[in-house]
Amino acid sequence: MDLRHLKYFLAVAETRSFTHAAANCYVAQSALSQQIARLEKEVGAQLFSRTSRSVRLTAAGELLEPLARRILADVDNAQAALDALAGPRRGRLRLGFMQTPASSFDLVEVMAEYHSRHPGVDFHVVNAPSSEMAAAVLSGALDLAVVGLGPRQVPEGLDHRILAGDPLVLIVPADHALADRDVVHLADLPESHQLIQFTTGTGLRRQVEAAFARAGVEPGRHFQVGQIHDMIRLAARGIGVTVVPRSTVFGAGSLLGCNPGDALPYGARALRLADDAAVHNVCAVYDSKRLAPAAAAFLDVMERHAAKGQGEAH
Repeated sequence: MDLRHLKYFLAVAETRSFTHAAANCYVAQSALSQQIARLEKEVGAQLFSRTSRSVRLTAAGELLEPLARRILADVDNAQAALDALAGPRRGRLRLGFMQTPASSFDLVEVMAEYHSRHPGVDFHVVNAPSSEMAAAVLSGALDLAVVGLGPRQVPEGLDHRILAGDPLVLIVPADHALADRDVVHLADLPESHQLIQFTTGTGLRRQVEAAFARAGVEPGRHFQVGQIHDMIRLAARGIGVTVVPRSTVFGAGSLLGCNPGDALPYGARALRLADDAAVHNVCAVYDSKRLAPAAAAFLDVMERHAAKGQGEAH
């Protein structure tokens, strides 16, 4: 089976278009169609259902797609491992970073140190919900991802290392019924509250929903926003309440830059949750059976920064 055929197959599967796939692969559409036809002949099954208006994967195509991704990822990892016999000198590192800031370390500083040590390794970075990035690591599309998932939420088949745990806080406006408290239970929220949630599928969204479940209450009325900073501002303005990692509010590297005890915008309050399990976990997920040396070296640098950050926090 020609690896080039698999690359063309995945290009069509991703774009659902022979024309766009050919353009992305820098080949003529006729040449790409011929290669797909050869692949279909080789596997003995039609991979795409074609009409004048659409291109869809057949059952055989859906079966082949994840296998093709894994095969190509294994080839990339094999090449990276051969390149790295004397250390990571060149290649590409495919990373996934969660959309909320890491609590006790700076991923930019991690990348800077890694680049100074291994300048020949190029970065490919994506930001997506934690569940999507974990799935991408599992499929081989990413080498490593920093996600907001707890140990029990990491998909089977992946390894993980806990990098940080960030307590969650409830942000309420100045005139809220709970604003005069320092510690609250989520069950104390008025039934009429409106919750400002983070994006579906993110680690933070999962942790917040788990906290409400432990409290025995439903999140109630809610809407979602894709930026933590906007969630905090909306809550401060009285649009609703929100639950965010404490490090996004307090500390030099936080989104607000506030120190503990400082007033939040518009007099809002950040209230500690009585639920000690209400923590936004940050962990690295990877497949130890396929971890390329370049990715292993990045993981080591990241763990060192995380340990240093946790030490400074205490």
